[in-house]
Amino acid sequence: MSQSKKSFSRREFIAGTSLFALSTSLKLNAFNGISSIKKEPIIDIHQHTHYVQRTDEQLLAHQRAMGITTTILLPSGRPVNSPSTHQGVANGLQAEAGGNAECYLFASQHKKEFRFGACAVPDMKDGLYEIEKYLKLGAVVIGELKFGVTCDSTEMQKIYQLAENYNVPVLMHWQHEMYNYGFERFYKMLEKYPKVNFIGHAQTWWANIDKNHMDQSVLYPKNPVTPGGITDRYLSDYPNMYGDLSAGSGLNALTRDEDHARFFLERHKDKLLYGSDCADPTGSDPDSCSGTLDIAEIRKLVSKPIERKILYENAKNLFRL
Repeated sequence: MSQSKKSFSRREFIAGTSLFALSTSLKLNAFNGISSIKKEPIIDIHQHTHYVQRTDEQLLAHQRAMGITTTILLPSGRPVNSPSTHQGVANGLQAEAGGNAECYLFASQHKKEFRFGACAVPDMKDGLYEIEKYLKLGAVVIGELKFGVTCDSTEMQKIYQLAENYNVPVLMHWQHEMYNYGFERFYKMLEKYPKVNFIGHAQTWWANIDKNHMDQSVLYPKNPVTPGGITDRYLSDYPNMYGDLSAGSGLNALTRDEDHARFFLERHKDKLLYGSDCADPTGSDPDSCSGTLDIAEIRKLVSKPIERKILYENAKNLFRL
């Protein structure tokens, strides 16, 4: 073969591969366009900035990898050493989470994908002022309230009153002998503040779906569930009580007894909200991302209409998004 023919063949090959690459690219772009149109929205009601030193760039990538279309960032209160923070243990929500300013700024920079909440240590002198400051800026929830205080204390009730004034929900982290004491008598607050929507979250909240959960020190029970626990009753009996399915505690509530979980999700389909509350950097590793596992488990256990309520519609309505 002559040199000229070799050159022509090489040029022909390059041109051919370029056309093939262009064609493939156009097909992929068309496919991606169709996928984005058909992509179903998911609202994540529970995430944090700076979660265990996760960067802002990683947070953004994490949420997109999970397929989240709207994220609510829950801030920590201002750091303080006091009994309510267990002398600083609860600062940063015990997870190095960013505060009000960080969540507000991040959400302001990503308005299409993020909203923010407002939080403060309940018994700080300027706690109410701090919360109200961010409510005026557009915060859609008060929380995550994760402090060593009684749930019916004067300080907490002032927060509930503020939530009523601004018509925003209150998200509470329930953890036995650690955060928000008095879970068994919280019904009194539900009755006293019927116009305030409360969202239950964390270990004690989810352990008590089981009527037979007697040892409150067990935070991640693995035994089969008997319906009728305190949490089950709160969701059934009070229109202003909702459940946040985030974190390992929410995932455990679904996986420990899947037969019960199917019944539970259907029974409370209008009261349950998807949240991730996971600190991993990627959002795509099923071995470390509870948020990804939670989505998969919900889709596994319920019908499409119920999945849409839990992953999107309930939060859209509750937070008026």
